[in-house]
Amino acid sequence: MTAEMIAPAWMHAQVTAEQYDSWSEEQCMGIEVVDGMVVVSPSASKRHNRLARILANALDTTAGPDWNADTDFDVRLQDVPLTNRRPDVVVYRAETLDITPTRPEHVLLVVEVVSPGSETTDRIVKVDQYAKAGIPFYWRVEQSVTGLPLVYTYLLDPASRVYRDGDVFTGVVKAVAPFPVEIDLSTL
Repeated sequence: MTAEMIAPAWMHAQVTAEQYDSWSEEQCMGIEVVDGMVVVSPSASKRHNRLARILANALDTTAGPDWNADTDFDVRLQDVPLTNRRPDVVVYRAETLDITPTRPEHVLLVVEVVSPGSETTDRIVKVDQYAKAGIPFYWRVEQSVTGLPLVYTYLLDPASRVYRDGDVFTGVVKAVAPFPVEIDLSTL
Protein backbone atom coordinates (compact mmCIF):
# COMPACT_ATOMS: atom_id res chain seq x y z
CA MET A 1 0.00 0.00 0.00
CA THR A 2 1.45 3.37 -0.99
CA ALA A 3 1.22 6.62 0.92
CA GLU A 4 -0.97 7.98 -1.89
CA MET A 5 -3.53 5.23 -1.18
CA ILE A 6 -3.70 6.30 2.47
CA ALA A 7 -3.71 10.10 2.05
CA PRO A 8 -3.75 12.47 -0.90
CA ALA A 9 -0.45 13.83 -2.24
CA TRP A 10 -1.08 17.34 -0.89
CA MET A 11 -0.82 15.92 2.64
CA HIS A 12 2.80 14.88 1.99
CA ALA A 13 4.15 18.25 0.88
CA GLN A 14 4.44 21.63 2.56
CA VAL A 15 1.45 23.89 2.07
CA THR A 16 1.97 27.61 1.53
CA ALA A 17 -0.30 30.31 2.89
CA GLU A 18 -1.42 31.08 -0.68
CA GLN A 19 -2.37 27.45 -1.32
CA TYR A 20 -4.22 27.15 1.96
CA ASP A 21 -6.09 30.40 1.36
CA SER A 22 -7.34 29.03 -1.98
CA TRP A 23 -8.98 26.00 -0.31
CA SER A 24 -12.68 26.00 0.54
CA GLU A 25 -13.92 26.24 4.11
CA GLU A 26 -14.96 22.57 3.90
CA GLN A 27 -11.41 21.56 2.92
CA CYS A 28 -9.99 23.43 5.92
CA MET A 29 -12.36 21.99 8.53
CA GLY A 30 -10.82 19.40 10.80
CA ILE A 31 -7.24 20.26 9.90
CA GLU A 32 -4.48 22.45 11.20
CA VAL A 33 -1.25 23.35 9.42
CA VAL A 34 1.98 23.20 11.41
CA ASP A 35 5.23 24.28 9.79
CA GLY A 36 3.54 23.92 6.41
CA MET A 37 2.37 20.34 6.97
CA VAL A 38 -1.31 19.39 7.23
CA VAL A 39 -2.32 17.82 10.52
CA VAL A 40 -5.70 16.09 10.49
CA SER A 41 -7.67 16.28 13.71
CA PRO A 42 -10.14 13.55 14.59
CA SER A 43 -13.73 14.62 15.14
CA ALA A 44 -14.31 15.93 18.63
CA SER A 45 -16.74 14.23 21.00
CA LYS A 46 -20.13 15.71 21.83
CA ARG A 47 -18.87 16.51 25.36
CA HIS A 48 -15.84 18.30 23.89
CA ASN A 49 -18.00 20.37 21.51
CA ARG A 50 -20.55 21.17 24.22
CA LEU A 51 -17.85 22.34 26.61
CA ALA A 52 -16.31 24.57 23.91
CA ARG A 53 -19.73 26.03 23.07
CA ILE A 54 -20.58 26.73 26.75
CA LEU A 55 -17.23 28.48 27.20
CA ALA A 56 -17.60 30.49 23.98
CA ASN A 57 -21.13 31.61 24.87
CA ALA A 58 -20.15 32.68 28.40
CA LEU A 59 -17.01 34.47 27.20
CA ASP A 60 -18.94 36.20 24.40
CA THR A 61 -21.54 37.46 26.88
CA THR A 62 -18.92 38.65 29.35
CA ALA A 63 -16.51 40.17 26.83
CA GLY A 64 -18.62 43.18 26.00
CA PRO A 65 -18.95 44.93 22.65
CA ASP A 66 -15.22 45.12 21.86
CA TRP A 67 -14.61 41.36 21.83
CA ASN A 68 -16.25 38.30 20.25
CA ALA A 69 -15.88 34.68 21.31
CA ASP A 70 -16.38 31.93 18.75
CA THR A 71 -15.47 28.36 17.95
CA ASP A 72 -14.04 26.55 14.96
CA PHE A 73 -11.96 28.91 12.87
CA ASP A 74 -8.30 29.35 12.04
CA VAL A 75 -5.80 31.59 13.76
CA ARG A 76 -2.82 32.22 11.47
CA LEU A 77 0.20 32.08 13.78
CA GLN A 78 2.78 32.48 11.00
CA ASP A 79 2.91 32.62 7.20
CA VAL A 80 6.28 30.97 6.50
CA PRO A 81 6.30 28.16 7.15
CA LEU A 82 2.54 28.25 7.39
CA THR A 83 1.13 27.54 10.85
CA ASN A 84 -2.64 27.72 11.26
CA ARG A 85 -4.19 26.51 14.49
CA ARG A 86 -7.90 25.98 15.09
CA PRO A 87 -8.44 26.56 18.83
CA ASP A 88 -11.63 25.29 20.40
CA VAL A 89 -12.55 28.83 21.51
CA VAL A 90 -11.09 32.15 20.38
CA VAL A 91 -11.77 35.58 21.92
CA TYR A 92 -10.89 38.18 19.30
CA ARG A 93 -11.40 41.88 18.57
CA ALA A 94 -14.97 42.51 17.36
CA GLU A 95 -13.72 45.00 14.76
CA THR A 96 -11.80 42.16 13.02
CA LEU A 97 -14.88 39.99 12.45
CA ASP A 98 -14.55 40.15 8.65
CA ILE A 99 -10.75 40.09 8.48
CA THR A 100 -9.33 36.80 7.23
CA PRO A 101 -7.11 35.22 8.31
CA THR A 102 -7.40 35.98 12.00
CA ARG A 103 -3.94 36.96 13.24
CA PRO A 104 -2.48 36.72 16.77
CA GLU A 105 -2.71 40.50 17.19
CA HIS A 106 -6.51 40.18 16.80
CA VAL A 107 -6.73 37.55 19.56
CA LEU A 108 -6.98 38.04 23.32
CA LEU A 109 -7.56 34.45 24.48
CA VAL A 110 -7.44 30.95 23.04
CA VAL A 111 -8.96 27.93 24.76
CA GLU A 112 -8.07 24.32 24.01
CA VAL A 113 -10.24 21.48 25.30
CA VAL A 114 -7.96 18.48 25.71
CA SER A 115 -9.16 15.27 24.08
CA PRO A 116 -7.61 11.80 24.15
CA GLY A 117 -4.71 11.97 21.73
CA SER A 118 -4.22 15.75 21.98
CA GLU A 119 -2.70 15.88 25.47
CA THR A 120 0.92 16.57 24.48
CA THR A 121 -0.04 19.01 21.73
CA ASP A 122 -2.40 21.01 23.97
CA ARG A 123 -0.15 20.92 27.08
CA ILE A 124 3.20 21.66 25.44
CA VAL A 125 3.24 22.40 21.70
CA LYS A 126 0.32 24.81 21.42
CA VAL A 127 1.27 26.61 24.63
CA ASP A 128 4.66 27.41 23.10
CA GLN A 129 3.22 28.37 19.70
CA TYR A 130 0.53 30.66 21.13
CA ALA A 131 3.05 32.33 23.46
CA LYS A 132 5.59 32.93 20.69
CA ALA A 133 2.78 34.39 18.55
CA GLY A 134 2.02 36.87 21.36
CA ILE A 135 -1.52 35.79 22.32
CA PRO A 136 -2.03 37.28 25.82
CA PHE A 137 -4.08 34.49 27.44
CA TYR A 138 -4.31 30.71 27.06
CA TRP A 139 -6.73 28.37 28.83
CA ARG A 140 -6.46 24.59 28.75
CA VAL A 141 -9.51 22.55 29.77
CA GLU A 142 -9.16 18.93 30.88
CA GLN A 143 -11.47 16.30 32.30
CA SER A 144 -10.49 15.30 35.85
CA VAL A 145 -10.99 11.97 37.59
CA THR A 146 -13.98 13.52 39.41
CA GLY A 147 -15.64 14.23 36.06
CA LEU A 148 -15.56 17.99 36.59
CA PRO A 149 -13.54 19.93 34.02
CA LEU A 150 -10.30 21.53 35.20
CA VAL A 151 -9.46 24.88 33.61
CA TYR A 152 -5.79 25.87 33.67
CA THR A 153 -5.22 29.55 32.91
CA TYR A 154 -2.02 31.14 31.61
CA LEU A 155 -0.92 34.76 31.19
CA LEU A 156 1.71 35.82 28.67
CA ASP A 157 4.87 37.56 29.84
CA PRO A 158 5.32 39.91 26.86
CA ALA A 159 9.08 40.34 27.40
CA SER A 160 9.95 36.64 27.33
CA ARG A 161 6.98 35.46 25.21
CA VAL A 162 6.40 32.66 27.72
CA TYR A 163 3.19 31.95 29.63
CA ARG A 164 3.08 32.18 33.42
CA ASP A 165 0.78 29.81 35.28
CA GLY A 166 -2.46 31.40 36.37
CA ASP A 167 -5.29 30.00 38.46
CA VAL A 168 -6.71 26.50 38.12
CA PHE A 169 -10.49 26.15 38.35
CA THR A 170 -12.58 23.04 38.98
CA GLY A 171 -16.22 22.98 37.89
CA VAL A 172 -16.79 26.73 38.08
CA VAL A 173 -14.46 29.17 36.35
CA LYS A 174 -14.18 32.49 38.22
CA ALA A 175 -11.50 34.19 36.18
CA VAL A 176 -10.48 37.81 36.33
CA ALA A 177 -8.17 37.68 33.32
CA PRO A 178 -8.76 38.66 30.59
CA PHE A 179 -12.05 39.98 32.05
CA PRO A 180 -14.25 38.94 34.97
CA VAL A 181 -16.23 35.83 34.09
CA GLU A 182 -18.02 33.09 35.98
CA ILE A 183 -18.78 29.91 34.03
CA ASP A 184 -20.40 26.85 35.60
CA LEU A 185 -19.04 23.70 33.97
CA SER A 186 -20.19 21.34 36.71
CA THR A 187 -23.32 20.27 34.84
CA LEU A 188 -21.51 18.49 32.00
